[in-house]
Amino acid sequence: MLGLGGAIAVAMRSRTVRRSRSFVGQSIVITGGSRGLGLEMARRWASEGARITICGRSEESLRRAVERLKRFGGDAMGVVCDVRRREQVETFVETVVREFGGIDVLVNNAGVIQAGPIECMTLDDFETAMATHFWGPLYMIRAALPYLTASRRAGIVNIASIGGEISVPHLVPYSASKFALVALSDGLAAELRQFGIRVTTVCPGLMRTGSHRNALFKGRHRAEFAWFSISDSLPVISMNSTRAAHQIIEACRNGRPHVRLTLPAKLAVPLVAAAPSLAITVFRMVNRLLPSPIRPSPLAHTGAQSASLLSPSILTTLSDSAAVRNNE
Repeated sequence: MLGLGGAIAVAMRSRTVRRSRSFVGQSIVITGGSRGLGLEMARRWASEGARITICGRSEESLRRAVERLKRFGGDAMGVVCDVRRREQVETFVETVVREFGGIDVLVNNAGVIQAGPIECMTLDDFETAMATHFWGPLYMIRAALPYLTASRRAGIVNIASIGGEISVPHLVPYSASKFALVALSDGLAAELRQFGIRVTTVCPGLMRTGSHRNALFKGRHRAEFAWFSISDSLPVISMNSTRAAHQIIEACRNGRPHVRLTLPAKLAVPLVAAAPSLAITVFRMVNRLLPSPIRPSPLAHTGAQSASLLSPSILTTLSDSAAVRNNE
């Protein structure tokens, strides 16, 4: 019994040591960090004294985000970079290393959401999703790998999605590309550990980040935006983005290899795995309830361009508040 008690005590002590990892002075790189979940994570890391570099495609959005981050007193830098462009990624990584001396944690968070029926999706939609969610993280990891290997406690955090484990109707390009990211991330978690790099795959369910305003909607875009934004805002099935950021950073601190966020996501994956045929039947029923296009069209509208009586409304209050907080 004493032996067992001693082993438990050692395990608990080891867990405490892992949880006490400090990010003070560490170089944290977050793609897509100028708004949404990326900005939430950057804010929390900045409050711990980390040196933050965020990238995005909008110089103005980056400027606003860096101003917010500097209120926490830490070093913060914003660099324009499209993660879909390999040469821009390589230049971006060189800029980070030149400014902060290295990279300790890389967070692949940049994303694009395209919602709508499959008959409105084009090959460009799939290529954009793959370039953003698969090739972008791969470019970034390959460029940063020499510096991560040199770090004593390096981490890579890949923000995938529950859509990367369960494919749902009207989000097929998004889900297909997130599946690819999950496979890449889980494989790297096994292979890069030998170099002292801990890889964490994060699969969130619905989160109230405010990203619905910048998502793209096709077909009956106002109806698509309404169901998406309302679902994204419901407190029972969606998660506060501040709490999500906290859990992701703790997972990185502890080196956890795979994390699912939100109770519905945690329950859904094993259920779908246990009964895949039943899950497809359920998704067929869901698809019948989703908006069908009057005429298939490749035109896309942002959420901000797709307002209706249902959204924004009292039903989307929580997500709309998150959009203001998170520079959306």
